[in-house]
Amino acid sequence: MRARRGGSPAGRGSGLRSLAGQVLALEALIALLVIVAAVFVTFRQARQDVLRDAEVRSLAVAEAFAKAPGVDTALASPDPTAALQERAEQTRVATGVDFIAVLGPDGVRYTDAQTGLIGEKATGDLSRAVVDGESYTETFRGAPNDAVRAVVPVVDDDGRIVGMVTSGIEVQSLSEAVEGRLVVLLAAGGGALVLAVGGAALVARRLRRQTHGLGPAEMTRMKEHHEAVLHAVREGVLIVGGDGRLLLANDEARRLLGLSADAERRPVAELGLDSRTVELLESGRTATDEVHRAGDRLLAVSVRPTVPADGPGSGSVMTMRDTTELAALSGRAEVARGRLQLLYEAGVRIGTTLEVVRTAEELAEVAVPRFADFATVELLEPVLRGEEPPQDATLAEMRRTAMSGVRAEQPLQPVGEVIRFHVPSTPMATALSGGHAVVQEELAAADGWRAQDPEGAARALAYGMHSLLTVPLLARDVVLGMANFWRADTEEPFGEEDLEFAEELAARAAVAIDNARRFTREHAMAVTLQRSLLPRVLPEQSAVEVAYRYLPAKAGVGGDWFDVIPLPGARVALVVGDVVGHGLHAAATMGRLRTAVHNFSTLDVPPDEILGHLDELTGRIDEEAEPAAAAGDGGRREETITGATCLYAIYDPATGMCTMASAGHPGPAVVDAEGRVEFPPLAPGVPLGLGLGDVPFESTRLRIPEGSKLVLFTDGLLEDHGRDVGTGLQLLRRTLERPERSPEQTCADILANLLSPAPRDDIAVLVARTRRLPADRIAEWEVARDPAAVSPVRNAAAAKLGEWGLDEAAFAVELILSELVTNAVRYGADPVRVRLLYDRTLVCEVSDGSSTSPHLRHAAETDEGGRGLYLVARFAERWGTRYGRRGKTIWAELRVGPGGGDGGPDTAGTGPAAALDLDALEKLAW
Repeated sequence: MRARRGGSPAGRGSGLRSLAGQVLALEALIALLVIVAAVFVTFRQARQDVLRDAEVRSLAVAEAFAKAPGVDTALASPDPTAALQERAEQTRVATGVDFIAVLGPDGVRYTDAQTGLIGEKATGDLSRAVVDGESYTETFRGAPNDAVRAVVPVVDDDGRIVGMVTSGIEVQSLSEAVEGRLVVLLAAGGGALVLAVGGAALVARRLRRQTHGLGPAEMTRMKEHHEAVLHAVREGVLIVGGDGRLLLANDEARRLLGLSADAERRPVAELGLDSRTVELLESGRTATDEVHRAGDRLLAVSVRPTVPADGPGSGSVMTMRDTTELAALSGRAEVARGRLQLLYEAGVRIGTTLEVVRTAEELAEVAVPRFADFATVELLEPVLRGEEPPQDATLAEMRRTAMSGVRAEQPLQPVGEVIRFHVPSTPMATALSGGHAVVQEELAAADGWRAQDPEGAARALAYGMHSLLTVPLLARDVVLGMANFWRADTEEPFGEEDLEFAEELAARAAVAIDNARRFTREHAMAVTLQRSLLPRVLPEQSAVEVAYRYLPAKAGVGGDWFDVIPLPGARVALVVGDVVGHGLHAAATMGRLRTAVHNFSTLDVPPDEILGHLDELTGRIDEEAEPAAAAGDGGRREETITGATCLYAIYDPATGMCTMASAGHPGPAVVDAEGRVEFPPLAPGVPLGLGLGDVPFESTRLRIPEGSKLVLFTDGLLEDHGRDVGTGLQLLRRTLERPERSPEQTCADILANLLSPAPRDDIAVLVARTRRLPADRIAEWEVARDPAAVSPVRNAAAAKLGEWGLDEAAFAVELILSELVTNAVRYGADPVRVRLLYDRTLVCEVSDGSSTSPHLRHAAETDEGGRGLYLVARFAERWGTRYGRRGKTIWAELRVGPGGGDGGPDTAGTGPAAALDLDALEKLAW
């Protein structure tokens, strides 16, 4: 059979033999005696209360009836019974007494609850009421029934006793009331007894679990054995209660901790223990073999809770053993563990950014104060610039890049100064030449170090610097710089055991610094490339006043770009775009797209067609890149365009209309002169290069009031750490709601309010304040489809040029208009319109409803026509064709002002008018 847990089964848990059974029996007996006594005393008290209540009520009823009005008069009447019987009976019923009797002075009953007793003389001694006039109560025993009755004399107005009133409650009624209470008392007592016995049983059960069913003798014997064993072991034992007081300490614990004889029941904080030991005991946490100091001893301490940690009143038991002889070994293990922990932290803390300077600062911060009191990091100048370091760094200059120390003031050269190691015997030069760490335990004995900088060495020694460990920063066997660790406050100098740790720490830091250097180089190259591809100087134009900002991302440049492109007819194109990704590929792709936008803009087509051409080009670029990627050089894959967005807007200052289209790019903000901000809805379109070229782009036309600002931006301005696009738009709206701000001021406001310290994406912002071409600088004419209408238009144009003070350009304009209008009348379609725009240049536009495209050709000598466009190209600065939704516009642009508008070369020497007959030219065609 399986033995019971806790020892031998004999004598355990066997009824009254166990301590728990004896406690249960004793508690049940005590409860029974207490409950019986309580019931008896309560019953006696209840009986007395019932009798007292009967006496008081009987006396009150008798007195009230005796003193009631008319009772004395009724007693003096010939028939008192007739006058008082019914009244007495009503009073008896109302007051709840058993009887009310009215007696004459001789004791004869005039009224009674039992009518058969009327006329009989009442028994008992009534002299106290008849003779003495006293009201009293008594317990009457006799006929007709035993009762508690009250006797009250009836006194008339003359003070004579004319009768008596007696009332009372029968003893039998009182006994029934007392017996009813006795039942309740017995039931309550029984319930209390059951509860008491049940509670005693629960206590006994818990006690049985705690004592394992042991009897008193067994528990006494176990306690004696326990104490004998506890004080005989070679380990110290402390038991602490949940209130933080010492409950027990064996002899070994008293010896190890030096406890006094009265230590028990005192708080552990008052026992003179080490503060770490006190904290461990009071914290309630579990510990295993922690090393604590007790005087000149080192103790291995283990702590366990005496009850579950979440139980009430939980305490703890501590065991300890003397490990003083292992002090040296444990000290070295602690140092090694600290070094491993520091190396782990270095791997986490060094290289959190891809900045060379910050990585050097992280190395210095990690080393102080747990390894050195001061730490300095010097790097080669090419490394700071992101360039490749020289192969031989022994004679190179270094710049102090980072410094950290236990105190702010220090005697070392500050950050930013150039450090030279021209004395070969210095520890630094030795470390560089050997490629390994060098320790100088006593700085005062380092003659080479003192000779290199006597004044600086003297300041360092006077400050307290006494030990140095220097280690080169090596990556790919190339020196990037060096780290120097100094000790001043720490008395122990650096030793040979510190060399391996310093080299491991420096190796990890060198890898991080080299990664940061490489990133710095790539970032600088990408920034340089991108800035070379972005516009350096915006072209001159009069349609808008422009300001812009471009900021590359901290993590690497991207493919954001912007552009301002003058278009014929005094118009201007505003462009912003964004290539997905970062780095050199994104910057190069941006340059290709920007160039393509410039080329497509020369076609002078609407924005939606521009984006269509751009999307087609982007798709072709990807198709060309795929074969190159498949046949890559040595497995290297060529990157392709993974998507780009673009917003293209054309503003016409002559009409105030702005036409724009988007390829997956955020729309612009429009700010009027009063500061009201709108984000006009645009057809979103799909990003470029996603293979969705069959989805057409859509243009949106807006009328922009003069003086309004068009704000174009990339999504990097809106989205940032912890901020979505909606929040960014609201912040941008609040920023732009400031009237009378110039484009430059608006750009500054935008960056001040929306730019984060480290933007994760490129940001491009273009702000253009619109202008209108004055109405007096625009001239328009409707031309009939009649060759005779050409001359009047030509003459009207010459007159307008005279008003503008451009008489010197009249001949060239008349020639150009003659050719263009004649061609439109002959070969075009209605309506035919002529428009002159006087801006920085003079623009002549002839529109008609035909979409036939003219082209320049060289006529043969025998041809009668075909020279019209040749003459236009000869006399105009530039010319071209612009197609609309219906028809086309042929425009020619002439330079006006000094050096312009001379109408071309004077072939006859007598002026252009003499050289050509304009009326004859109207008959020519191309």
